[in-house]
Amino acid sequence: MNELAYCTSKGEIHFWINDFKNDRDTLVFLPGLTADHRLFDKQIDEFKNNFNVMVWDAPGHGRSNPFRLTFSLEDKARWLHILITSQTTSSPILIGQSMGGYLAQCYMQLFPGEVKGFVSIDSASLKRKYYSRLELWLLKRTKSVYNLYSWEKLLDSGSKGCAESEYGRKLMIDMMMVYDGHKNYYSSLVAHGYRILAEAVQKKLPYQPDCPSLLLCGELDKAGSTKRYNQNWAESDSMNLVYVPNAGHNSNTDNPSFVNREIRKFVASL
Repeated sequence: MNELAYCTSKGEIHFWINDFKNDRDTLVFLPGLTADHRLFDKQIDEFKNNFNVMVWDAPGHGRSNPFRLTFSLEDKARWLHILITSQTTSSPILIGQSMGGYLAQCYMQLFPGEVKGFVSIDSASLKRKYYSRLELWLLKRTKSVYNLYSWEKLLDSGSKGCAESEYGRKLMIDMMMVYDGHKNYYSSLVAHGYRILAEAVQKKLPYQPDCPSLLLCGELDKAGSTKRYNQNWAESDSMNLVYVPNAGHNSNTDNPSFVNREIRKFVASL
């Protein structure tokens, strides 16, 4: 994978691609909040020889840090659009985990007709109807909660709350350790992520994927109300929902072989 960087007025965004070819589908992997490109290592290894593959460190994450936390979810989608269209003219397949799934929906809202397929991994809908007023109020007020915990406690709860496997938990700790010694920035990054998510939901936009879509959710996912959100999303919007066995919130790290098979089947069906 080749590392590239794109400069914005708020900081540099780092992303990775393989050698793109015009006759191949393009898979764009979007990590969740506080995770970086390493979240998708098992997927990159699986698909990089048969597909165009792109993965990024979202603004403020991993190598895209430091970054001024004064942007919206729409800003992230516009930057992502610049990166994708700078590398290929083909319609991408967006594969987003948690916050990455929200970003993918925002991308499709801003750039209708440009996405070939959408895979949501332990994410949820951006539609306003799925959220209570209290949930949105709490999403915008998380920094004080994170400030109550020690860094060691955040590492422990972050890894165990996101993953069930030894590999998944160790990887989550490794990604969080980017912020070791910078707990205040970590708390600010989390709070900013939740806030721009709530703000995007409160816009009450359609956020209706205009391409074939697949919902994947770890059967052991205990991050917030992710399982409930996915059940409601699948039932209300007639979305295809597949539960990932023996997997938590980062289901692509807990059961990568299952997730990779589902992605491959989905892409083949497009």
